[in-house]
Order: sequence, then C-alpha cells, then structure tokens
Amino acid sequence: MPRFPKITAENLNRRKLHLPDDLEGEVNLLLIAFQQMQQISVNTWLPRLEELSGRYPALHYYELPTIGTGYRLARGFIDGGMRAGIPDEATRERTITLYLNKRDFRQQLDLPGEDTIYALLVDRQGEVLWRAEGEYDEAKGEALERAVEQQLVPA
Repeated sequence: MPRFPKITAENLNRRKLHLPDDLEGEVNLLLIAFQQMQQISVNTWLPRLEELSGRYPALHYYELPTIGTGYRLARGFIDGGMRAGIPDEATRERTITLYLNKRDFRQQLDLPGEDTIYALLVDRQGEVLWRAEGEYDEAKGEALERAVEQQLVPA
C-alpha cells in the first residue's frame, strides 16, 4: 500500500501541521476531496466517523480539501471562506487544506482521478491501511470498522 506523503499545511484554525506526523490518532481516516461540490459526499461519512471515533478513541478523522498550487496566492480568501462557513471549532480543527501539485499527490497515493472523494485509513507513519472511494454506504462503513478493529483491538 502507498504511504501518505510528508506535507506541511494549515487547518482552518490556522494551526500549522506536518502531515502525517501531526495526525493525532493511532489510526486516522482522511477524507480527500478535490472539488468544492464533493463536500456533499464528504458529509455522508461524518455521522459514521463520529460514531466510530467515539467507540475507538485512538481513531481520529480529518477532512482534506485538496487544491492545486496555482491557488496558493488565494489561500487566505479560500481558507477564510471555508472558515466563515464552518462555525464549529472542532470541524475547523480537523479540516486541513492542502495546496499542492494534485497530480503528484494522486500518483503518490495511487488515486486515479479527481471526480470522486477518497477515504484513506492511515497509521502514524502515513502507511495506507485501508481505502474506499465515493460516498459512504453501509458496506464501506463495515469494512472500515473491521480495518480499525484490526489495528486497534488486540487479537
């Protein structure tokens, strides 16, 4: 499986993070979106992730809006707009905007395109342990829970 690349980014609370090192969970579910309209798909995952992270405190989850390097100069405007639209402090804390070369990023993680979202379960070193694409459904939720249990629950 691929490994999440080392990236320096900021969350919507303006906190600088070094990924994957600063991810807080023993395992972390990363929701990667490439287009603003994909937030609807991201939102389908959130109720289950809230529930799973409550049962497995070592599981943390993050939203990673992924934007091309050409928009770096507009970062303040883009992040400010997202920040204004998200009044919840905890949601802003776990939303980390990535400004990078999207093609290279996708190649490093073996993500075929930008027309869907990706859910990646990674460990503290960024190794991808499990993946899914698209909106949440029960089969994906059950597979994710099995992957989380495999990592966190002693045999």
